[in-house]
Amino acid sequence: MTAEETLDNVEKALEEIRPFLMSDGGNIKLLSIEDEIVKIQLEGACISCSVNQMTLKNGVEATIKKYAPQIVAVINVA
Repeated sequence: MTAEETLDNVEKALEEIRPFLMSDGGNIKLLSIEDEIVKIQLEGACISCSVNQMTLKNGVEATIKKYAPQIVAVINVA
């Protein structure tokens, strides 16, 4: 898969996730993809949410890996 295809697939995954985050007053922004690691930034209510690490792993990372299985990790950059 090319870098462009990976980017497109990660963007599709984020579009699937975004409505759930927005319904709770949050959002997510893609910062970069480097060496199969996606760097994102949680925004709004997601920053201070007590379960944001669970959301990151179980929601965001799982959905991104569904679209782009070559991704090995998703990291929130504060």
